[in-house]
Amino acid sequence: GAGHAGIEAALACARLGLDTLLLTLNLDTLGKMSCNPAIGGPGKSQLVRELDALGGEMGKAADATFLQLKMLNLSKGPAVHSLRAQSDRAEYMRYMKKIVENTPRLDVKQAEVTELILTDKTFRGVKTKMGFAYYARALVLTTGTFLRGEIFIGLESTPAGRLGEFSADALTASLNAQGLRTGRLKTGTPPRLDRRTIDFTKIQAEPGLEEKHFFSFETERGLSGAEARPQQPCYLVRTNPRAHEIIRANLDRSPLYQGLINAVGPRYCPSIEDKVQRFADKDSHHLFLEPEGADTNEMYAQGFSTSLPCDVQLAVLRTIPGLESVEIMRPGYAVAYDFIYPEQLDRCLKLREFTGIFTAGQINGTSGYEEAAAQGLLAGINAARFVRGQELFFLTREESYIGTLVDDLITKEIREPYRMMTSRSEYRLFLRQDNAEDRLLEKGREIGLISAQRCQKFQQAREKIEAEKVRLTEFKVMPNKKNTEFLLNLGEKLTKPSSGAELLKRQKISLLSLRELGFLTVLSGVEAEKLEIEIKYSAYLAEVEQQIRRAREAEKRKIPPGTDYDAMTGLRKEAREKLKKIRPETVGQASRLAGVNPADISILLVWLHRLRADQK
Repeated sequence: GAGHAGIEAALACARLGLDTLLLTLNLDTLGKMSCNPAIGGPGKSQLVRELDALGGEMGKAADATFLQLKMLNLSKGPAVHSLRAQSDRAEYMRYMKKIVENTPRLDVKQAEVTELILTDKTFRGVKTKMGFAYYARALVLTTGTFLRGEIFIGLESTPAGRLGEFSADALTASLNAQGLRTGRLKTGTPPRLDRRTIDFTKIQAEPGLEEKHFFSFETERGLSGAEARPQQPCYLVRTNPRAHEIIRANLDRSPLYQGLINAVGPRYCPSIEDKVQRFADKDSHHLFLEPEGADTNEMYAQGFSTSLPCDVQLAVLRTIPGLESVEIMRPGYAVAYDFIYPEQLDRCLKLREFTGIFTAGQINGTSGYEEAAAQGLLAGINAARFVRGQELFFLTREESYIGTLVDDLITKEIREPYRMMTSRSEYRLFLRQDNAEDRLLEKGREIGLISAQRCQKFQQAREKIEAEKVRLTEFKVMPNKKNTEFLLNLGEKLTKPSSGAELLKRQKISLLSLRELGFLTVLSGVEAEKLEIEIKYSAYLAEVEQQIRRAREAEKRKIPPGTDYDAMTGLRKEAREKLKKIRPETVGQASRLAGVNPADISILLVWLHRLRADQK
C-alpha cells in the first residue's frame, strides 16, 4: 500500500540502504488524503514533529504544500498547543510521488497483492492478482481502508477502498488462513462542495497564522521556500434546527441506522447523523468549509461526514446561510474495511506469531494520516533492521506520542478506529511538539535517518537556548515607575528586583513582556517558545520527569515470552485471560491492561522474582 504508512515505511527502508519494493493498487494516488486534506491538530502535530525528528517525510511534505497554517489551543497550556496545516491535496500527492519515485533503491509498481507466501509462518514473498510473485526478506502491510473495502451512500453500496477506486478483496482470506484474527471497522468522509455555488458574503472567514510555524524543524530553520507561500482562508458555518429535522426524517435511508454497515465507527469523529441523534439538545453544529487545493473549486465540509443519500446531503446543506444554492461535486460516504486486531503485534509493530511481517496504519485499527505515517516509519525501520539482523527499535510512551500510540494499540484491545489525542498521554507536558528534536533526534541519528549536519544545527540551537537561560537568570528587572506600571497592567506586581527567569515563571508574563522591559532575545520563534516553556513550567516538568523515571523502572522489568500464567496461583481469572491473550513484554505494559489490577501485578512481580532466583 502507498498511503501515508506505506510511503514512510518504504522511504525508511530505502534510505537505510535496502532494496525496497512499494506495491500499490494505483500509482496515481500515492499519498492521497482520502478524507480531510489537512495535517496536524491535537496529538497529531506531536506525531508529525516526532516523525520529522526521526527522519520521516510527512512534516516536510506538509510544509511544502500547505494552503493555511493554524496553531490550535493557544488559550490553553503548551502541552496541547498543536499546529495544523490545511493542505493542497493534489500538490501533496505530487510532492510524495516525486520523492518516492526518485529515492535510490526504491522501486514502485502497480499491483494488487492477493496472497502471502510463507514457510512455517516465516515470510518469503507475495503473489499478485496478475500471477506475479515477488520475494523478499521482510514485508510491511499498509493496506489502509482497502481490505474488502465497501462504500455506502444511502442504501446503496459498492466494493471500493475509496470512492471510484478498487478494493483489495482477496488478501484478508490469506491472512485468516494463516491464523490472523481480523475484524471490521468503518470511517466516513463529507461531501465536496463547488466553491462557485457558495455565497461567501454570508459566512465567516477563518484566516491562518500571521507568524508562520512549520512541522519540520528543517523548514523552521529557513531551509525551504515555505515562508513565502500565501495562505487561503477557511470558513465557518453552522447547521440549524431545520437541517436536523431533515436528517431525522431520513434516518430510514441511512445505512448506519438501518443496520447495513456491520462495522464499528470512530467515537471521536461521528457522522452528522450521529451528532444529531447523540446530541439532540444541540440546535446547531460547527462546519468548516476548507479548500481542497489552489487549482480546484472543491471545498471540503469538515464536520459533515455522512452516508446519507445524495439528495438528503444536498437538502441539509442548502438550509445553511451561504449554502442555499450549493452544489455537491462528490458525495459524502461511509467505508467499511477489514483490520487486524493489534494485540497480535509487539511494540516494534511485528506480528508476534510470524517472522518478517510488520503492519502499519489503518490495518492496525487506527484512524488518521499522522497515526498511519508514524506507524509506517517505525515498521519500515524495523523491517530494515530485521533484514540486517539488528535489534529491533521501539519507543516507549514516556518518551514519545509514537510510543504512546503503539502501546495503546497492543495493550488496550482496540475495537474502534483509534485516534491520537493529547489526552491519551499522561506525560503530555513533557511530550510537546516543540521539543520533539530534544527527545528523538539522537535516536534518528543512531538509526541512520538523520544526518550529522542536522544534529550539529540542533546542538547549536540548543546551546543558544541554554545561554539565554543563563542570561535570563542574570538579567534583573528593577521596580521603577515604568516597570511597575507595565507589570500592573499585566496583573502582576513588582516589589523588588527580580530576574527575568523569576518573572517568566509568573502566569501572566511572557518573553514578549520581558522584551518590553528591556530584555531582547536573539532566538528564533521555535527556540523562544521552547525557552519560555522550559522556564515557566520548570516545576511541573520536574514532577513529570519523576513520573517518567518511575515508569521506566516498570518498563525495565521484562516478562519472558513463554511465561506460563496458568501456573501463577492467586491471579484472578480475568487477569490471567488478558495476560495470556495480550502477552505483555514488560511489567509496565501488563499494568496498563484492562482487567489487570495492582494485586495481579504484585503476584506477577513475586513470580518474576522467584523465576530470577531459580535461574541463578
